[in-house]
Amino acid sequence: MTAIDIETKRKLREMGATALLDAIDAQDETHVLGMSFEDRLQLVVDEAHSTFNHGKVEGLIRRAGLRYPGADLRRLDLVEERGLDRNVIAQLASCSFIDRQQNVVFQGFTGSGKSYLGCALAKQACQHRIRAHYIRMPDLEEAWVLAKDRSQGQTKFLRKYSTFSLLVIDEWLLDHPDEGMRSMLLELLELRYDTGSTVFCTQSAKKDWHPRLGGGVHADAIMDRIVHNTIWIDTGTRNMREHAAMTQ
Repeated sequence: MTAIDIETKRKLREMGATALLDAIDAQDETHVLGMSFEDRLQLVVDEAHSTFNHGKVEGLIRRAGLRYPGADLRRLDLVEERGLDRNVIAQLASCSFIDRQQNVVFQGFTGSGKSYLGCALAKQACQHRIRAHYIRMPDLEEAWVLAKDRSQGQTKFLRKYSTFSLLVIDEWLLDHPDEGMRSMLLELLELRYDTGSTVFCTQSAKKDWHPRLGGGVHADAIMDRIVHNTIWIDTGTRNMREHAAMTQ
């Protein structure tokens, strides 16, 4: 492929084909000497497409708001010692549970790595080019309170959090939600039902969810939209923060 003139480069940039132009400029003439135009073009397009995908994934990860952006399901410590099932983790990493609109619960003691696992799962979804978002439940509650003071704020809030293919709610039921928050959670989970997957990171065992949700009809309805299609994972009792501090 011969050198491209300045005007052609300008046109490529104007069309938003900068990645393609960069791939052409980066092609080493000594490595492609003797190749046909079609083969060289394929190499350039493959390189540009790889760059495009990388940029897309990085953007999804950045917008996901991860507490631990470096979290990675492939680099989990003390998997067997914590009672985690490698096969289950591998299945989650495929993100097929999102296609089935299944939920995931990471339940365990303080410091057992629930938040890390939630972020790692959201990041894995982003790498599959799936739109994901992470939020702590106290922050979700604060955002809901602020939304109520804005025109169409509640509608926009519910639309935003219902449309993520994967939503990670950390510190789920850390506090007892009030009646207004329970109503919002019911509406949000109803909108997400059979349309997306939600990950819950929590210290509370399943038996404690109903009373922490107020024990009434809202609790019944919220539980009904979660428990029947959920993968439950016990993250154990080992304090991974203490483990990380010791290994450093």
